[in-house]
Amino acid sequence: MKLLDLFRLVINNLSRRKARVGLTAVGVVIGTAAVIILVSLAIGLQKNATEQLYGIGDLSLINVYPGFGGEMFAGGGGSVKIMQGGGGEGSGSTDMLLLTNSALDDLSAISFVQSVIPREYLQSSMIMKFKKFEGGSGVYGIGTNDLADLGLETQQGSTALSRATVVIGYMVAQNMYDPTLRPGQEPPLPPDLYDQQIQLVLSKWDADGNEIRKNISVRVSGILTESGSEADWSIYMPLEQIKTLNEWATGIRVNYNKDGYSEVLVKVENPDHTLEVRDQIITMGFQANTMLDFVQGINNFYKILQVVLGGVGAIALLVAAIGIANTMAMSILERTREIGLMKAVGATNRDVLAIFLGEAAGIGFIGGLGGVLIGWLAGQGLNIVAVVYLAQQAAEQGGLPPSVAVYTPLWLPIFVLLFSIFIGMVSGLYPALRAATMIPVQALKYE
Repeated sequence: MKLLDLFRLVINNLSRRKARVGLTAVGVVIGTAAVIILVSLAIGLQKNATEQLYGIGDLSLINVYPGFGGEMFAGGGGSVKIMQGGGGEGSGSTDMLLLTNSALDDLSAISFVQSVIPREYLQSSMIMKFKKFEGGSGVYGIGTNDLADLGLETQQGSTALSRATVVIGYMVAQNMYDPTLRPGQEPPLPPDLYDQQIQLVLSKWDADGNEIRKNISVRVSGILTESGSEADWSIYMPLEQIKTLNEWATGIRVNYNKDGYSEVLVKVENPDHTLEVRDQIITMGFQANTMLDFVQGINNFYKILQVVLGGVGAIALLVAAIGIANTMAMSILERTREIGLMKAVGATNRDVLAIFLGEAAGIGFIGGLGGVLIGWLAGQGLNIVAVVYLAQQAAEQGGLPPSVAVYTPLWLPIFVLLFSIFIGMVSGLYPALRAATMIPVQALKYE
């Protein structure tokens, strides 16, 4: 039997039982629509969460810390420093892999690494003062002359670092307050710190518990653009200046070749290679993490969610499959003599099998097509409502508005439609085999 003849025969047979075919297809419509809506919702949530995460950090940056218990790695003409710790009887020993200058050279030699920048935090209590305002913030020393090397941008001023200036995050000024403010008084607006001279009051305590203070006057040369990351709440200054302040705070001379840096920022040429470089750094024995770790974790969670929600929708498809099997079984009982007549005039078992499988696949196609259309339209309507609601929530809570809540990729409707056809064929396989194996004489005698 030619394919075109088979197609016409299947269409003709289905059109003779419009009501039964329509009712059976409704089950497939519900199942496929449920799969489209639920999986699209999971994909939309994943897409929205990923976009939010991409906005709160540079995905090409890797934070590297000293390693514990790692093996020595040598390369690039240098070697990393391993400091052995431990003590007397009953105590274990710990090997610490330090981030010395030679270790930085080894990190720089890794493929796809653009730059390696050490970072130190201020090891002292600090109060920031400007006129009547006070506040606190994290202070970091960066081993570069320009914060643009870390992908940071300013909304005012420059990202360049110098000894007499600092670059502050967007929220640093918002975090300042008036300590003389009385209860009930309206708080003043945050000060504009750009190009202003601010005081950093550092504190430490001697052996007798007496507080020793040190005042530093610096000019704010730049205010960073809001990014939703740690940089919003940080104050940046040159690494050498932080080194001097830490030596004052701890009373210990800092030697990076001997003691190493507490943290190093590795900038990768392209975020596509971030995880690959991170793995190489961990292989060297250091600790390393990146924002992509969080993105990857979120993606894994939403992939599981897609499977779970898709499985819930597939239950409706399973019920529809039972309906198709029942419809095809009843159709065979009603058309037994017709099957015998077809075989009597020359139809083979293969022809009969193809006809009934084609009818079952046709029911799956009709239901799948309807389900895809209804699921897509329902998803678009739900997306509009959800985006408006989430945007209002973001505006009230100060977050970024979502761009999408329900997202239907092109592959999903195609996959669901093909799957519904497959479900139809599988459901009709047993009834079709029964029809194909009927004995013509007995079929013609059937009442």
